[in-house]
This record gives sequence, structure tokens and C-alpha cells, in this order.
Amino acid sequence: MMKTLSFAIGIDLGIGSCKTVLLDESARILSQASAAYPASDTASRWQEQRPESLLEGLITSVRSAVQTSGLNPANCLGITIGGALHSLTALDKRDQPLMGLLTWADSRAHHQAGQIRQSGRAHDLYLRTGCPSHPLYPFYKILWLRENHPDAFAKATWFLSAKEYVLYRMTGKRIVDYNVAAGSGLLNTLNLGWDKEMLSLAGISPEQLSTVADPREFVGWLKPALATQMGLNPHTPVILGSSDAVNDSLGAGAVSRRQAACMVGVSGAIRCLQTQPALDALERVCCYAVDQKHWLVGGAINNGGLAASWFKDALSNGKADSPSTPDFDDLLAWAAEIPAGSEGVLCLPFFTAERSPYWNTDVRGTFYGLQLGHDQRHLSRALLEGVAFRLRSVLDSLDETIPNLMELRASGGFVQSPIWLQITADVLNRPLHIPAVKETSAMAAAFWVFLNAGVFSSFEDLAKLVPIAKQVEPLAEHQPIYHQQYQRYQELYRALLPVFKPPSTPSS
Repeated sequence: MMKTLSFAIGIDLGIGSCKTVLLDESARILSQASAAYPASDTASRWQEQRPESLLEGLITSVRSAVQTSGLNPANCLGITIGGALHSLTALDKRDQPLMGLLTWADSRAHHQAGQIRQSGRAHDLYLRTGCPSHPLYPFYKILWLRENHPDAFAKATWFLSAKEYVLYRMTGKRIVDYNVAAGSGLLNTLNLGWDKEMLSLAGISPEQLSTVADPREFVGWLKPALATQMGLNPHTPVILGSSDAVNDSLGAGAVSRRQAACMVGVSGAIRCLQTQPALDALERVCCYAVDQKHWLVGGAINNGGLAASWFKDALSNGKADSPSTPDFDDLLAWAAEIPAGSEGVLCLPFFTAERSPYWNTDVRGTFYGLQLGHDQRHLSRALLEGVAFRLRSVLDSLDETIPNLMELRASGGFVQSPIWLQITADVLNRPLHIPAVKETSAMAAAFWVFLNAGVFSSFEDLAKLVPIAKQVEPLAEHQPIYHQQYQRYQELYRALLPVFKPPSTPSS
């Protein structure tokens, strides 16, 4: 017999997998499931994905969560998707993809972003959009497509993010929330409309983009065929929702202007919600609209768990399925055997370049200070410390943009690792408050269903549903060590800048 409890479905449409949570009105998780996307036939699953695979992974994830819950699908209040920022695909007039789904990790628009910086227009564009000049933004990917694949660009009827593509397949509606729109680099962060100058530079029209709307908005009904595949009733309501970045903050309970969410998953970030735009004169942090009263301000790093994933695969000669491949637990255990400071080894974890605070696409991953006495344990710890140093550089910039940030809420996969949490708390020299729920982003996606239904009226009401399970305090004895190591880390970064810069091509 099916349970009659009312519930909402929250989906985290991530870069590596899709996670689904079924949530009741007291924020109790009733069921959850995840599904990896079917294998991509592109060169890198992190940088480019097959658009259809996202929908396939979502269907699998939702169906599994619904089936294991024992809940009556008729009691589903709605379904919401939290989408990753900075993705792009193009569709032709028959709605067929003209290209793969390019993710934030894709940097092929490096040249186009560099041209904007060299033109002297980057700061003005940042003040309009809240987006520093960087190839992760779809604006630059569109410039790249126009210059390198003019035939495909000419055929493009629509430019969509991953979330927009999936929502269109689910409902037949082309609509985008403020935050995902802001993450494109095409939205004016002040008037919350598509920016005319950015569209002109990209060579596209507003008719090629989705309608921008509040995340609480009802999108439409789930198509009957897809509802059946997911184990849901036909015409299940679909609520627009926001990005995974916003959901991460909501799910961690970081909703006041003096709180920030510190996340490490595939990537990493420190972000806070503000009630007005906050732009940095040095362009170190980004500022994306959430709705008409909130902006998400902060910085992200490309290399969080992605760096650890690269390292463990590298130890097995790149064969991820090799029997000798270490897993994440091995890396964490090795790191725990080495004292703070990794006995002099430093890691600059720029394996897919850098975002905040310097937005440098020329940098590369580096291990420094190696001697014969060092082994994989030192490299493991140095890598975790390197990710924490990256977060420290973001936090330092955010502290200067928004003074008096007091509380950090931790979220993402690293909350399951005591050693990684401790290293991060030590390097940031801030306590980390750990929410009781681990899947904060998927859980908070479901929050938008409750906001739409009027079950809750504000972010503050939702934050009360997020209990803190524990607090990780920075260790006083590690502060002198990490202060010195962080200074060395910054010095090494600055010293290598001339080396990172690609050589100029001799003129013919």
C-alpha cells in the first residue's frame, strides 16, 4: 500500500551525475537516488556532454527515488531542477543539438575571452553582468562557435543551458531562472534583462534565448510520456527553481548576509546571498542575480574533487577501471598520515586552469618542493591543502568585497571527509558548520516547490529547516604552519606567472 504523504522532488543536475531527493514539508528526506550519465562519446566527460544523456540520467535517478520511496505519485506537489551554471548547447530549427553540451570546465573559448580583456572592455562588461572575462561563460563560448564553426552558428535557432534543454524536453517550455541566465554572461545584473550590448557582441538576438523568470514560477506540466518513465503521474507540476550554486547556499542554511556556503564537490566555491548587487573593483568575485531581491556573490574554483579524481586516476596510468586504481578513501588515508604543511610540498591545483580570484586560464597544475623522501602520501595531502589554499584566496577577496562575513557553512562531497574538513578549517582559520543533510543542493531544489505552493514564504523560513550536525574548529597549532605555507603558495603562483604564459608566436 502506498504512503499518502505529500512530497516535493528536487533534482541536482550536476556535471558528473544527477541526484534526486524526495522531501516532505518539514524538509525530511523520504528517498534519494543518483545516476551517472550514459558514457559520452566526446573526448572528456567533464568538458562536453551529450545533451540527451542528461535527460536519460535524470529519468533514471527520479524513477529510482520514486520507486524506493513507496509514496503515492498523486501526492507529488511538484518537481524542480537545480542546474549547473555556465553550460551551453545550440539547437537548430528542428530542436536538434548542433553541438555537445559544453560545461564550465571547457576552456576552448580562451582566445575569445583574451580578446575582450585586451580590448579594454572587460571591466565595463563585468559591471553590467557581474561576470569577469573568462572562457567558462556561455557568452564567450558563443563567440568561439561563431568564429570557429560559422555554419553551425548560422543554423542555431536557440542557445540553451543544460537545465533549459532538459526543462524544454520535460515541458515544451523555453524558460530560464535569473541565476542560470546570469551565469551565461548575457544578463544585466542590475535590470535583470538580457543585456543589449552583450547580445550585440555575441551576434545573437533575444529571440534565440529563453524567457527569464523568477525561480518560484510554475513552468508547466510534465509531459505524460516522461512522467510514465519517471514513475510519476501525467501532468506533474514543474517549478522553475534555480541553479545548483544557489541551492547549495539554501540547502546549507547560509541565507543571511553574514553567512557564506563553502562547497567542495567536483569544483569548489565560497558564496553568500546578498540583498543588493555587490561588485568588486578588481573583478575577483562574481555577482549573479537570484531573484528580484537577492544576488549570489562569491567565487568558484575549477579544481575541487576534480583534482583528486585526476590524481587517483594518474596513479594508475590513467586507467580509471584498473584493479590497482586507488579510491578517494585511499587518498584521504594517505593525507592523514602526513603532518600539516606536507613536509614542504606545495600543490597548485590548476589542472583545468583557474577561476576566482584571478581568472587566469594560462595556469597549470604544479607540485613543488619534491625530494626523494616524499611519496604519494605527501602529494595527496599537498593536493588537499592546495584546494584549501584556492578557497582561501576566494575568501580573502570576498572578505574585502563584503566585510564582516562571520559564518561558513560547509557542503559538498568533502563534508564526508574529516581530514579534508580539518585541513580546510585550518587553512581558512574559520570554524566550518556542517549541516546534518549531505545532499544540500538536491534538497534545496525541492524548496522551490514549497515556495511556489506557499508552504514557506522566505529563505529565512527555509534556513530554519537546516540543522547543524557539528562544527569543525581550526587547530591553533596548525595556524603558523599554514600561514607560512599559504604565503609560499602565493609567492610560487606569482613566480610562475611568466612560465605559465604561453610563448608568443613569431610574426611571419
